[in-house]
Amino acid sequence: MPPQSYTRTGLKECVGKRDLSEAFVVDCLSLCDTEQIVTVEWPRAHAFYTPTPQAHSPLLFTESVRQALAVSCHTAHGIPMDHRMGWEYLRSDVVADALRTTGRPTTVQLRVVHSAIKRRRLGSVHLVAHVEGTVDGAYAGSAEVHYSAHPGAIYNRLRGPRADSHAVFPRSTAPTPAVSPERVGRDSERDVVLSPTDEANRWRIRVDTGNSVLYDHPHDHIPGMVLLEAADQAARLSLDVPATPVGFDTAFDRYVEFDAACVLTTSLLGPDLLGRPRVRIDAHQREHRVFGTTVTLAPTGAH
Repeated sequence: MPPQSYTRTGLKECVGKRDLSEAFVVDCLSLCDTEQIVTVEWPRAHAFYTPTPQAHSPLLFTESVRQALAVSCHTAHGIPMDHRMGWEYLRSDVVADALRTTGRPTTVQLRVVHSAIKRRRLGSVHLVAHVEGTVDGAYAGSAEVHYSAHPGAIYNRLRGPRADSHAVFPRSTAPTPAVSPERVGRDSERDVVLSPTDEANRWRIRVDTGNSVLYDHPHDHIPGMVLLEAADQAARLSLDVPATPVGFDTAFDRYVEFDAACVLTTSLLGPDLLGRPRVRIDAHQREHRVFGTTVTLAPTGAH
């Protein structure tokens, strides 16, 4: 099929953000049935994803991938806007240099290739996507994502009484005490998503629904981006030296609910092939593992 171009019109509505200023997608070029080039624009500085004046958070890349996949699904694969999407597996890495701020917006091109799209009889779709990002033609990072999209009837059946976000979301508890922001690379308690516990190497996810970036609209469970931010912060707490999480290898096992504590346990692993430190993080809620990830970090100043 010939390439099809999609302009900004309608693209921002695809990414699942009520506040359209949080939608980074600006263009989508469909090259074939399974391949698109999605262009995103990072702001000069972002209220949450630019924690220091010098660099964006690596999770800005992950959020851009999330948005690119939503656009690809709705524009190229005909998945309706009201389908509910969820991650099952995410592997991502980003180049630290690509995150440096420049005093101007950064244009990132994301090449999205779906290697598997399985459509079920009742409307659910299971997908596997591979994404590679470039900035000014230079490699910036990549991701592999296994995810699903369910029509409302199927999602409601999966979630039962928890499916109604407008009923569940207001019942989330008040934020628990935060760890010191500077220990997790933040300067505001509002951006901290971990609370301390009485045990070493154990942290509780801190839910603050007043953070309008992480909780842009009512949710029926804690979003995946919050879980990754919790892993980011827990990994930083595990090291004695400043470092930036640049790689995540994550399995999402269960939905993480608002009404029970979710506890993260961290342990140090051996370094990767480049000598970078790695931290293993497992999260449990009501005695079940809900997600697990291996986080790779780049010491501050590394490239």
